[in-house]
Amino acid sequence: MDIRTHTCGELRLSNSGESVVLNGWVNSVRLHGQVVFVDLRDRYGKTQVVFNADDLRSDFDQIKKLSMEDVLSVAGKVQDREKSLVNSEIATGEIEVYATSVDVLNFAEPLPFTISDRDSAEEDLRLKYRYLELRTDELQNNLHIRHLAYQSVRNYLSENNFLEIETPVLMKSTPEGARDYLVPSRIHEGKFYALPQSPQVYKQILMIAGYDKYFQIVKCFRDEDLRADRQPEFTQIDIEMSFVNEEVIFDSMEGLTRHIFKSVSDIDLPEKFPRLTYDESMETYGTDKPDTRFEMKLINLKDFTDKSDFNAFKSVDYVKGIVVKSGSKYSRKNIDDFTDYVKKYKAKGLAWMKMESATLVGGISKFFDLELQSKLIDYCRMEDGDIIFIIGDSKEIALNALGALRAHLGSSEGLCDSSKFNPVWVTDFPMFDYDSESDRFIAKHHPFTAPATSNIDDLNSDPLSLTSRGYDLTMNGYEIAGGSIRNHQPEFQSKIFELLGMDKQEIKSRFGFLVDALKYGTPPHGGIAFGFDRLIMILAGSKNIRDVIAFPKTTSASSLMDESPSPVSSDQLKELNIELTKKEK
Repeated sequence: MDIRTHTCGELRLSNSGESVVLNGWVNSVRLHGQVVFVDLRDRYGKTQVVFNADDLRSDFDQIKKLSMEDVLSVAGKVQDREKSLVNSEIATGEIEVYATSVDVLNFAEPLPFTISDRDSAEEDLRLKYRYLELRTDELQNNLHIRHLAYQSVRNYLSENNFLEIETPVLMKSTPEGARDYLVPSRIHEGKFYALPQSPQVYKQILMIAGYDKYFQIVKCFRDEDLRADRQPEFTQIDIEMSFVNEEVIFDSMEGLTRHIFKSVSDIDLPEKFPRLTYDESMETYGTDKPDTRFEMKLINLKDFTDKSDFNAFKSVDYVKGIVVKSGSKYSRKNIDDFTDYVKKYKAKGLAWMKMESATLVGGISKFFDLELQSKLIDYCRMEDGDIIFIIGDSKEIALNALGALRAHLGSSEGLCDSSKFNPVWVTDFPMFDYDSESDRFIAKHHPFTAPATSNIDDLNSDPLSLTSRGYDLTMNGYEIAGGSIRNHQPEFQSKIFELLGMDKQEIKSRFGFLVDALKYGTPPHGGIAFGFDRLIMILAGSKNIRDVIAFPKTTSASSLMDESPSPVSSDQLKELNIELTKKEK
């Protein structure tokens, strides 16, 4: 094997006449009698190599047998292509390499799927042969974007006086909303470490220790139900700052986000990001991660349905609707499909009316007299050819179900312009939710978030009325970052733990080290964590988080390539003092 002189994406007309060595994979083979054309590929690009029987007589039989993904080392001379044969679709398309020798470094077996066409195989098969899928242009581009984003983050934060500090991967189990992944200790019998769901406690302790600007690009682990934009192990850009308020954090993180998008993909984001309160976002878009690339805002219709003869909505708390422009094209089957879709979000059904010749027809229109129809049409700014979808239910169900339908229709109608990137801050979240099943409060963000009050007595009076100092940065229907100002006063933190149903013993057992640390001169502090994988997914224009991670897990948290998780030997279990028992069905 000769060591390569150039990559397969490097040669240009200026290299014409040079002797070169290329190494790479066979991307395609074309036989033309005594001449064979091979596109040789590496991660930098492709170069056409010409093998002529007259010059490679002893090797030509082997050359004719070359197949996709064989690995070659080719020595030869760069020559200009004839003008009529120039390939303008590749960077090396004006030249070709006339081979003088070839060394077949490795033969490839028949491929389980076509590497040039990812759609030629189901995802499970591609994940099983992930090392082959990683050769595709799409995934190589995605991982290149990921690399650029890593460097962009580190450069920006380092230039702004943030210190990159690593925190432990083996830590105390302090569940923060999802199940922990537990690691048994061989030395300390019966005790366990946990893999971090986030470095939350450690980064707060770093603020107490005086490191006023911290960041880390860190692996986190959550044993939770998965979906297309979640993984059991994921990467965060973790950030914490001391002596700050929300405005300082917003300004700094807008700068970071603008820098990433500009340096990685030459995308210009706004100088200031728009903001919505949680209530505004929910009422307008039906979600706390709004996609503002299209209108279709939720409309309050309770006053109209109460005046109609449609009695089903008169007893419900909330009635909301969305107008879909030109939606009268939807067939009854389409509407039935949409009805099934909103039922996944606990809605009991989906009412509708179409507008034709300045009146409402179909669906529940017969329950609205002409005067009420006219007022409704004006209020909703409907036009002929539009359709209005309506859900009446509890506030939570009506907003969530209609918000989900809005996002679904925005995507299916092509309203989500892929060239637009709309960042939006969502603020003023509720401090607590109430879980009726466990009869206790739960933190809307996490238990370290500060309430939007400086009076601790407010925590006793009406916790559900309190807003928090939490905030999310959203973009195009995804949450890309979330954070808050933290509790820096120990009495506030202890009180919040109590409201979440922890007694003093549990607080001491789970978070005693943090509560103790807060007593030793803790500065006001706050931070944020970016979902790095999701950020790359948006930058790469993908809708599947697995497409931007080198070795992802499936939605059942398994790796098909290396077959993990897998059983371990009885000796390993014995060493860890673990005995497996069968679960009762």
